[in-house]
Amino acid sequence: MSKQRIVVVGNGMVGHKFIENLLAHEKADDYEIVAFSEEPRLAYDRVQLSKYFSGSTAEDLMLTSEDFYKENGVNYVLNEKVTAVKHDENKVVVASGKEIAYDKLILATGSFPFVPPIPGKDQPHCLVYRTIEDLEAITASAKESKVGVVVGGGLLGLEAGNALQNLGLEVHVVEFAPRLMAVQLDEGGGNLLRKKIEALGVNVHTEKNTQEIVAGETCRYRMNFADGSHLETDMILFSAGIRPQDELARNNDVLEIGERGGIVINNNCQTNIENIYAIGECALWDGKIFGLVAPGYQMSKVAISHITGGEDQFTGADMSTKLKLLGVDVASVGDAQGRTPGCLSYVYQDGVADVYKRIIVNAEKTRLLGAVLVGDVEAYGTLQQMYVNEMDLPEMPEAMILPSIDGSAASAGMGVDALPEGAIICSCNDVTKGQICCAVQDGSVTIGDIKANTKAGTSCGGCVALATQVMNSELTKLGVEVITDLCEHFAHTRQELHHIVRVEKIKTFGELIEKHGTGLGCDICKPTAASIFASVWNEYVLENQHAGLQDTNDHFMANMQKNGTYSIVPRVAGGEITPEKLIVLGQVAQKYKLYTKITGGQRIDLFGAQQHELPLIWKELVDAGFETGHAYGKSLRTVKSCVGSTWCRYGMLDSVGMAIRLEDRYKGLRSPHKIKFAVSGCTRECAEAQSKDVGVIATETGWSLYLCGNGGMKPRHADLFATGLDDETLIKYIDRFLMFYVRTADRLQRTSVWMDNLEGGLDYLKSVVIDDKLNVNAELESEMALVIDTYQCEWKTTIEDPEKLKRFRTFVNSDEKDNTVVFVEEREQIRPATEEERVRFVNAEEVAEIA
Repeated sequence: MSKQRIVVVGNGMVGHKFIENLLAHEKADDYEIVAFSEEPRLAYDRVQLSKYFSGSTAEDLMLTSEDFYKENGVNYVLNEKVTAVKHDENKVVVASGKEIAYDKLILATGSFPFVPPIPGKDQPHCLVYRTIEDLEAITASAKESKVGVVVGGGLLGLEAGNALQNLGLEVHVVEFAPRLMAVQLDEGGGNLLRKKIEALGVNVHTEKNTQEIVAGETCRYRMNFADGSHLETDMILFSAGIRPQDELARNNDVLEIGERGGIVINNNCQTNIENIYAIGECALWDGKIFGLVAPGYQMSKVAISHITGGEDQFTGADMSTKLKLLGVDVASVGDAQGRTPGCLSYVYQDGVADVYKRIIVNAEKTRLLGAVLVGDVEAYGTLQQMYVNEMDLPEMPEAMILPSIDGSAASAGMGVDALPEGAIICSCNDVTKGQICCAVQDGSVTIGDIKANTKAGTSCGGCVALATQVMNSELTKLGVEVITDLCEHFAHTRQELHHIVRVEKIKTFGELIEKHGTGLGCDICKPTAASIFASVWNEYVLENQHAGLQDTNDHFMANMQKNGTYSIVPRVAGGEITPEKLIVLGQVAQKYKLYTKITGGQRIDLFGAQQHELPLIWKELVDAGFETGHAYGKSLRTVKSCVGSTWCRYGMLDSVGMAIRLEDRYKGLRSPHKIKFAVSGCTRECAEAQSKDVGVIATETGWSLYLCGNGGMKPRHADLFATGLDDETLIKYIDRFLMFYVRTADRLQRTSVWMDNLEGGLDYLKSVVIDDKLNVNAELESEMALVIDTYQCEWKTTIEDPEKLKRFRTFVNSDEKDNTVVFVEEREQIRPATEEERVRFVNAEEVAEIA
């Protein structure tokens, strides 16, 4: 049976989602996919466009890759515009004149920016905000401008304002309506949003009707308004809404178009021509254009269902939104304007905390009709679910927006158990409560598992808190007690033990377990406690009260290898090393017959040292100016760097100097898991900073800081945290981030997993580190200062203490070396000892004493 050919015109977010969903369908092998992109690249995330101005690259925004399409048999054409549809021949025509046949045609052409018909709008530096090419033009214009104006105060307009602010311009937002976000917010919410945005240094001008754009006197242009006022600016960015990109349908003369534009579709997402479908912002359903990505994703699913014989229908979409605009939390649900006849409103306003909340209910107070939240959007998940699922309101609806004792939905008489199985928890990826529950039943026990197995929370992230509640509720129903105890000896989490140690100033395991635990401890709680003591007090790890808590690597301050020998990694800060030190490493390796390996972190690892040799090797290294690299500890490992502006012609800042400064500052910091840094001297990213726990990249405006990436089995790109930072601000943010991670992460939890499980994710972390939401930054900085001030090279401390050196004897009653390790000369590789060589010099009592 030959495959049906599906031609997809448009490779934006919705067009790509259609392809992705079809590839995952059980009947995927029945279809051949041909995709056309008018842009020079495949699909990217338009929702996150503003991240481009804070250091993200076009590659960071990509939703797919050419390799993915090739591996899955998707034929794609870039930089090619489809100019006509020959519906009677089932063909499309491209700009080059070539004709491509189809069995099914998917129009996913999206929308284009609306530019008001203002005289002077077509001049240079009058731009729009829609594609990556637009972003490049905006960036180029910003280099020649000091003042920028955004025309439009809606969602896109405020995103564009954020972009201009990130580029360092004086920013003005001009809006025709009497308030910002006039479609989504009521008067109270709009007024508070304006206040918050103006407090951030953005100038807001409402009720302004631009009549013309002429030459300016102090700036490049002057905008003259209908009320006689004017505003001067160097750049104008139009973001006054969108219009459906329905040119193909208009050129066809047969496809039905709405009165105000848009390709008319039915509940199957079909046009008036049976085998032609329209999805996303180009589609008009029931007289409505849906300008959010989630409805487009839903349409793609419905179109696939109809093509493959399914029964899914598109019956409209929830247009509720939760965003962070210029750092301000904003959310809107349903009838936010309260226009439903007979509706009633509850309003909560806190002028001190700058919080505004309003819910709109029906006359009987049994159904939620809408909501507006500004400044505090914690209730959004519950309110949105109540609205979408037409759930009964609690006896006192106002409790849902009033401050509660525990801040939970349950305290208002609501909770995730009340949601139906079909409730959409993640609207971006169409993930229901039932799907999350099924994932839990199949073994997903962390929010990271839920993200991996359902895709919930992997787009905008706004549903993570609600998804976590669903997961925990289902675990409880399955009889899986959601226990966060560290182990059987401590009914506390690692975070709680860290808090106890810090607040009660506990410095020994004996005191900790006596006051807050039971029994003698185990190989889980002892190393955890040792790490906490080191993080908080930074005492020498082999002090008598700490030595017995350490795992093997920390106990011997070297990494045990598979044959019982150890590897030694001296610190080489930033990868910078002198020829003299390189020679010393070679001489030490040669003398002790060690295997040498250059690591990915720009250091040299020396393998094959026996236990009794460790102090001897350390002494030679310390005498030559080396110190421990802490490769054995859950601590800072390395700060990788490129050569930066010192040597490289592309380098913008001194990446090596910053790498050395960071490594010298944080060396020895004990943490829940190992930590790796990198510093790149430009966005070419030769140090691969975006795969590290802390990544720093030099830009024209300063340092960009990326957090919580890692390589390994589950690679994760770091998230852009802040940009345009000077040296001191960069270090201050890293100080706070690291100590907050040390305080709050679980045992052996990487920063990437910690971030994925952190309720509120990156935005919450920003609010803590940058805005000091928890009022703890002074404490975090003080704790980091203590760690830095009390640093010691643990190798040096050990070799200077004869009592501590006794720990490194191979045998307790002899200074003999261990002859059970033999080297293969040609590659100096270590082989296991033979049975004849397994001769020990200790009796049974001595073995017991050592153990």
